[in-house]
Amino acid sequence: MAYQSLHEFIQRLDKAGELRRIQQQVDPYLEITEIADRVMKMPGGGPALLFENVKGSKFPLAINLMGSRKRMSWALGVDDIEEIADEIAALTRLPSNMPASLLGKIQILPQLAALGAIAPKLISPVTAPCQEVVKLGKDANLDELPILTCWPDDGGPFITLPLVFTKDEGTGKRNVGMYRIQKQGPHETGMHWQRHKVGSRHYANYEAKGRDIPVAIVLGGDPALTYAATAPLPDEIDEMVFAGFLRKKPVELVKCKTIDMEVPADADFVLEGYVAHSERRREGPFGDHTGYYSLADDYPVFRITAITHRRSAVYPCTIVGPPPMEDKYLGLATERLFLPLARLMVPEIIDYHLPSEGAFHNLALIRIKKRYPGHAFKVMHALWGLGQMMFTKCIVVVDEDVDVQNPGEVVWRAFANIDPERDITFVKGPIDVLDHASPLMAFGSKMGVDATRKWPDEGFTREWPEVLTMTPAIKQRVDAIWRSLGIEA
Repeated sequence: MAYQSLHEFIQRLDKAGELRRIQQQVDPYLEITEIADRVMKMPGGGPALLFENVKGSKFPLAINLMGSRKRMSWALGVDDIEEIADEIAALTRLPSNMPASLLGKIQILPQLAALGAIAPKLISPVTAPCQEVVKLGKDANLDELPILTCWPDDGGPFITLPLVFTKDEGTGKRNVGMYRIQKQGPHETGMHWQRHKVGSRHYANYEAKGRDIPVAIVLGGDPALTYAATAPLPDEIDEMVFAGFLRKKPVELVKCKTIDMEVPADADFVLEGYVAHSERRREGPFGDHTGYYSLADDYPVFRITAITHRRSAVYPCTIVGPPPMEDKYLGLATERLFLPLARLMVPEIIDYHLPSEGAFHNLALIRIKKRYPGHAFKVMHALWGLGQMMFTKCIVVVDEDVDVQNPGEVVWRAFANIDPERDITFVKGPIDVLDHASPLMAFGSKMGVDATRKWPDEGFTREWPEVLTMTPAIKQRVDAIWRSLGIEA
């Protein structure tokens, strides 16, 4: 299903008993983070929270809306995210004349998008909820928004759930990404464009010609839009097209008031403006999803020309920090939805898991059907060459009988199976900008661990032992005894 507004999604959570309304006044400076952090670390991710009385703002603040598997699934309009994964898998079942090369496979991705997605459509500003209230110039004031200061040493308040819209200077192709936005005044923010991101590339093209780049920052609307902005899509696929595929309905767009940009008409807030060329300002520190503060650095500056919003707008946000957090479930959605595309490129993958404790880029657990000597190393290198998987600091590859969704089993099986000198490999390459351990920013080493059973033609001549398991007959006989014992599992 497609939600007509963020408020509609919140109503669904409320009716299902998944929402906690907080009417007591709470400060966006640290207090909301502390409450949300405690809730997010409850079993199952805790309830969604709606702060109805935020100090210093007339707008209610919603957080942890997607902080469970159930709510993440509902945000995408399904009962469980595997339904969408199955649909994507069906789209990737290709004909027998499928290109054999990696380049050939990449080239068919736009065709998959055309088959499975619904293109956005432009509507009249008269009917756009996101422009019910329009404030221009100095009247467009960020002080009215309940922007969180999340952690004590943060460089300032940060918008943490923004959809950042840009266009390529040459082709006009749209990109929607999610980058933290530090408030640096009532009309200015930082723009945390890491060098690997498409938004940063768009900015560089404008800057090379001495031009400011128009940018729109969108908050709220159908939660499928927010997820689409986080998804690691190939450059060929428009995030708003992908959002249309998820919600089974075209995303309605409306032209901005002061810049050449189209934004979702059902958004709660839209910040319009320009990122100035050839200007940098200190941004950060920021308490990040790694569980550490990412260090301050110089980033471009965004200047606001307009703020438009719904009359009954809700300010959506999240916090990141030591896991588990709400982003665990955004990461889970990406893991499940993009498994079919990963298997399209690396077909020997049976399953994979990106544990939240690994902050998504630090650890990937990969399950394969091993077919030849060195197969695990082939898979590692293929994944390091695949989109944002290039940032994965450690890849552990296990056999097909290991459940990678159970990290405890992987730790047991993997570290029993490895000889460190033989089975660990190191490579150099791009690293996530937020990685604080690499000797250079954005460049460092990565580790691959082959935790599969070793074969004689891999130089292993000893006997490989079997895993301890009980016989099926005994298990069946004990099932009846177990029930009579009354021992709860």
